[in-house]
Amino acid sequence: MNVTDIFKILQSDIHTVVIAIVDEKGFPETRVIDIMLCDDGGVYFITAKGKKFYDSLCDKKYVALSGFKGSDTMSSTAISISGGVEELGSELLDKVFAENPYMAQIYPNEESRAALTVFKLYRGTVNYFDLSKKPIERYTLSFGEEKCEQHGYFINNNCTACGACASICPQRCIDILNGKVEIRQENCLHCGVCQPVCPANAIERR
Repeated sequence: MNVTDIFKILQSDIHTVVIAIVDEKGFPETRVIDIMLCDDGGVYFITAKGKKFYDSLCDKKYVALSGFKGSDTMSSTAISISGGVEELGSELLDKVFAENPYMAQIYPNEESRAALTVFKLYRGTVNYFDLSKKPIERYTLSFGEEKCEQHGYFINNNCTACGACASICPQRCIDILNGKVEIRQENCLHCGVCQPVCPANAIERR
């Protein structure tokens, strides 16, 4: 799984997401938007230049968004992205309308489309979480010039390979091979139940 694969899922399979911004008073606000396009460098959405949302995007230049697909919790896949946005103007509007023909019902002519502008979420961090698989799958990836910081639980050199952590892990994602213990990060829930049972204080949260 790479960021391009995740972007494609976000655009095609999820499409409608909740996006968060910060208003002029520093309070959080959310909007519901559609992801119109994607490529290796990010995802694209549009808004009208007369909206308060547009003003916030231009002012803060940073957003967070989340999308979800699945009929219930145990069949769900969730994707979240946070990062920087830039305004591209009208240069991709024709492609937006070609790939999202329903938009013509909202903005039916060239005069109405003159109010629209395209934004690109061009750098940031992507979190992918799939509960439909057993064990679950999760990935944290970065794109653009963003540095990816890994979060979660990791085994340090204090480990004695006693197996206490592996026995309590709900996802069974702690492996002990040849005396070496490792947490499979792509399957970890980040629940933390392994940490307090370790007698050697070998599990650290980063």
